Amino acid sequence: MTLFRHYKLLLLLLLQMFALQSTAQFQDDNFLEKLLKKHPERFSEILKNQEKYKVQILYTRIDRNRKNVPHFTTHGYHVKSDDYFYPASTVKLSAVALAFEKLNRLGIDKYTPMFTGAARPGQTAVSSDSSSEDGLPSVAHYAKKILLASDNDAFNRLYEFIGQEEFNDSLRKKGYKNTRITHRLEIPASVEDNRHTNPARFEKDEKVIYDQPAAYSSKDYTSPQPILWGNGYIKDGKLINEPFDFAAKNFFALEEQHKLLKALFFPEDVSPSQRFNLTKDDYQFLYQYMSQFPVETSFPASYTDDYYDGYTKFLLFGATKTRLPRHIRLFNKSGDAYGFLLDNAYIADFEKGIEFMLTAVIYCNEDQIFNDDKYEYDSVGLPFLANLGKTIFDYELNRKRLVRPDLSRYEVQYDK
Repeated sequence: MTLFRHYKLLLLLLLQMFALQSTAQFQDDNFLEKLLKKHPERFSEILKNQEKYKVQILYTRIDRNRKNVPHFTTHGYHVKSDDYFYPASTVKLSAVALAFEKLNRLGIDKYTPMFTGAARPGQTAVSSDSSSEDGLPSVAHYAKKILLASDNDAFNRLYEFIGQEEFNDSLRKKGYKNTRITHRLEIPASVEDNRHTNPARFEKDEKVIYDQPAAYSSKDYTSPQPILWGNGYIKDGKLINEPFDFAAKNFFALEEQHKLLKALFFPEDVSPSQRFNLTKDDYQFLYQYMSQFPVETSFPASYTDDYYDGYTKFLLFGATKTRLPRHIRLFNKSGDAYGFLLDNAYIADFEKGIEFMLTAVIYCNEDQIFNDDKYEYDSVGLPFLANLGKTIFDYELNRKRLVRPDLSRYEVQYDK
């Protein structure tokens, strides 16, 4: 082998190692379990009943060098990519990223009015939005409502704009293999109805600049096998005494959600294939509205009165209704449905120079009945996520850092 070929092979191996590091899985160790066991008053019941609560956790420690380049160490607790849980509203973050990416591909500004049509029974049209500043709907305003208050209708409109097939295929092309986004939220619709998505048009200066026809997914993204949970479920007011099948429901594995978060907050540190084609303004928009409190919001104006600081902040704060500190920000997307409670967050304390990523899910359904609105979110789930966030935060507060991180990238201007 010539010296040139030797160096060429070495370079190839280094590039492969870098690519593997960029997509590296979490460390299969007991770091998190040991940490939780140090606080039996917080976690003993959860640790003793893993089979009941189905807890999964991913925590990424971030250490920066003097050039502010981050190094990541990720620890997992009971994380299995093929273990099903219902992802609830956490799927909405990917909808925002994909909608922005699609607009950039089309050359359309995210603030451009978007009017949704209706092409078949069950679909609804949108021609105005009284909660926006100009009274018109747009991808930007839908995204804002998703990130601030987890609005279901806003997600449905982005789902329709992206299209079911494009939604799923785009995620999978980026390496998010353990995902299935199959349906709108909150509204009753069949598998077939959800494969059909509405037409939409964008207008600027009273002229149509893009007209998107109704679409149909040529692929069926439902699970080929039943995914059975629980002992029964309520349907049309009656109890059905058999397990609930999640085969046609959304799925977004915990590891994939954590990976998505990293791609949005550290795009330079993931492989190019995993990145989203977003502008600097898109990233700033995400950072602002993922961390902004409802009371800091100008539009929708109702958020000032209707939503408290911790409305969607589960980790660390447990959805507390008291005023939250302004120097600690959760850049997150949380969710709760069918007894599953989740949060996916990049957490930063700008006063103390702390940053980390934390993603977790817990199952809170004591009676194992779905759709009965009897879930232990307040008594079990929210205290667990708050305690988990506090435990990791305290660990971060007390561990030694060689370099204080420069977090100015994430210090954004809020509406008010």
